Amino acid sequence: MRTFLEFEKPVADLQGKVQELRAMGESGDAVAIGEEIQRLEAKASQALADIYSKLTPWQKTQVARHPDRPHFMAYVKAIIDDFTPLAGDRKFGDDQAIIAGFGRLRGRPVAVIGQEKGHDTETRLRHNFGMARPEGYRKAVRIMELAERFGLPVVSLVDTAGAFPGIDAEERGQAEAIARSTEAGLALGVPNVAVIIGEGGSGGAIAIATANRVLMLEHAIYSVISPEGAASILWRDSTRAQDAATNMKITAQDLLRFGVVDQIIPEPVGGAHRAPDIVVAAVGDALVSALAAFDGLPPAEIRRQRREKFLAIGRSL
Repeated sequence: MRTFLEFEKPVADLQGKVQELRAMGESGDAVAIGEEIQRLEAKASQALADIYSKLTPWQKTQVARHPDRPHFMAYVKAIIDDFTPLAGDRKFGDDQAIIAGFGRLRGRPVAVIGQEKGHDTETRLRHNFGMARPEGYRKAVRIMELAERFGLPVVSLVDTAGAFPGIDAEERGQAEAIARSTEAGLALGVPNVAVIIGEGGSGGAIAIATANRVLMLEHAIYSVISPEGAASILWRDSTRAQDAATNMKITAQDLLRFGVVDQIIPEPVGGAHRAPDIVVAAVGDALVSALAAFDGLPPAEIRRQRREKFLAIGRSL
């Protein structure tokens, strides 16, 4: 069963009627309903297109969080051949919220880092809903250092509501681990490309997104804090998350205009969860193209371009 968001109710109603008519046809209780099914399907498709042509920032937030949206492992399985994950930070333990390792992107050896949210109760708990503890970011640093040593580009797939805020994470140095990971990304002498595939929340996202190129899916979000968190701080009322989402400029379109991200990767009508294969392939194409731009550049130039990219953010506002 497809999960519909609240603002998709008109589409859900139409598709429900289509399912009823199909059931009637299969039971032999109705005749000549094919044309009516086609009419309703066309109407549902048009309604979906109309809705997604004018999504608000809060609605985009809901799409970015959709439970059926493809997550990190869906991308890895489709576009990374021979993926070999590495476990542990060699200091404390292994954090399953961040998965990192090596593989081949369309034949090119790469290091891959990303947050995995999970797709059901068991996997969501195992991956802590994509919210990493310090050992997750230290694992990311370990992978970046190995990539630098062997001259491999780094690909990051970002999808997290933020770093885990628990007491145990704070006791093990959460802020320091995020800062070290951010520093490692900025210092790389090999190219790195990050893609915001769902939520890009706060330092938990920027820790693996300090890249030469930051790409973003059309209905993803990227912000310093969640809309609910911002509403709680600004108005002491988390129910005003919709107002916060609008004012924070968290959509791909806003961030491209501000120079925070470099490219928007289009999604099918209705979001990535309706045609995951198309979206995953598009991300693979965008990664290959982005990495190709750095072929032949020396490490110093790669670092310079990355530094200039981040220093330029906000200068022209």
